[in-house]
Amino acid sequence: MSSQLKWKFIFILAVFLFCVYGVIGLPNLPTSLSLLKQNIADRIKLGLDLKGGSHLVLQVQVEEAIGQRCDEAVDDLTKQLHDKNMLSATGEIRRVSDTQILVRNLNPDSTGAFRDLASNQFADWSLAPAAGEMNGYMLTMKPSVVSDLRKQTMDQALETITRRINALGLTEPTIAFTGTGNDEILVQLPGEGDPTRAKAVIQAGGQLELQLLADEQEYPSEAAALAAHNGVLPPGTVVVPGRAEGAGASDQTQAYYILDRAPVVTGQDLRGATPQPSTDYPGQYEVDFQLSSAAAARFGPFTEANIGHRMAIVLDHKVYTAPTINGRIEDRGQITGNFSQDSAQDLALVLRAGALPASIKYLEERTVGPSLGADSIREGVRASVGSLIVVMIFLVFYYRLSGINAVVALLLNLVILVAFMAYAGAVLTLPGIAGVILTIGMGVDSNVLVFERIREELRSGKAPAPAVNTGFDRAFLTIIDTHVTTLVSCAFLFLFGTGPVRGFAVTLVIGLLANLFTSIYVSRAIFDFHLSRMERQAKLSI
Repeated sequence: MSSQLKWKFIFILAVFLFCVYGVIGLPNLPTSLSLLKQNIADRIKLGLDLKGGSHLVLQVQVEEAIGQRCDEAVDDLTKQLHDKNMLSATGEIRRVSDTQILVRNLNPDSTGAFRDLASNQFADWSLAPAAGEMNGYMLTMKPSVVSDLRKQTMDQALETITRRINALGLTEPTIAFTGTGNDEILVQLPGEGDPTRAKAVIQAGGQLELQLLADEQEYPSEAAALAAHNGVLPPGTVVVPGRAEGAGASDQTQAYYILDRAPVVTGQDLRGATPQPSTDYPGQYEVDFQLSSAAAARFGPFTEANIGHRMAIVLDHKVYTAPTINGRIEDRGQITGNFSQDSAQDLALVLRAGALPASIKYLEERTVGPSLGADSIREGVRASVGSLIVVMIFLVFYYRLSGINAVVALLLNLVILVAFMAYAGAVLTLPGIAGVILTIGMGVDSNVLVFERIREELRSGKAPAPAVNTGFDRAFLTIIDTHVTTLVSCAFLFLFGTGPVRGFAVTLVIGLLANLFTSIYVSRAIFDFHLSRMERQAKLSI
């Protein structure tokens, strides 16, 4: 054996050992078939269709985020026009749609100042005279701003849902955009047979606000709150429902509070939230939250100036509790309530992950049982092994001893495929198993191209060694062409496909690259070794 051929086999052996380590590992070297299966199972991650679990398709209500931006602009515009006395006695500012604001009855002498205000401070809105209105204007959110807001809402929703799911400790979840409407998110939770808790955590709003009570009285209804103020709320206030905290109130008793519209602290100011056992109510839990240094700098003077007054802790536009401020509070606070350990943990998780920019709706929910996944694995493995056995028998029968060469290359191809899926952390799905079977077919195709070329050269009268060299050289470009076109198709499947389709693409790509190595490099090295031991006049068994 020549030195060059010896180094080829050393390299092939190194690749084989590297792949075996990737599949079964050395620290837990298996001593039985069951341990071998367990080691392989620990290293090959299974997708939803094989492992079982939950499949959810969510629709983000993007229009809510756009409407919220419009409401914020209405509040800001209202405050500025009132402060600058630009509205007449019958003036009105209201939201007409998610993207339009109507301003009616401006003071005639304030028209120029209003245009300057809209141009300088409301640059995201286009201004036009309102049809049929005297001294009235319509502000319309610019299309580019609406488009950017849609994208930001979807990106933030995806990021928030991802953080919440990851915090639950679920293994290998799939969270990605899906559908053609640009407002849908796919969530796959392998191994999660009951998605109830995951759905609750995903859907929770998580919007935290700390607001001062403008009126410390609790009211049984919104109408009662308005009646107490002659039907008109004090400027800059809002009515918010919540739990009653008066004497004799239970957890189910609802009350209404009049709060300052502008919150002192919001969820964006949070830097942490943790569940803790309640010191006042044994058996219950509360959520401690920590504020950023900038929020603490605002919160400290605010609480000091309002000692003796009540402050509401508002979560998702509902008052959870409204304690009295007994002293200066810097950077910490508590959310109390009738929380169990799990509910307190989930609330802390939601607060840490941040608020969803808009609510969501479930379009599809599907659960795959683990038994169905086990059946898929069993049938998929049977199909793969069965096709491999039939192909090996054909290769040995049709190509004789050279067929054994192809069988060795084919087996090494599968070992490399499984190993690199383990190293890359790729998820094996049912379509992925189909990719494995297709890889076997592609491997056979490559060997058939080479072997038929070699046969043609032998029929033309060439000796075995030149025939093998010419056969590999001429088949090489054909094999490259077929593999490159398939790789391009896989790239499109990966870019535009969903989870299972991507699994098929990943499996096939790894298999194709492994096939190039085994059918060209390994198979030729085996031929060279065989030719080096043949007599000059001997015929090649092919």
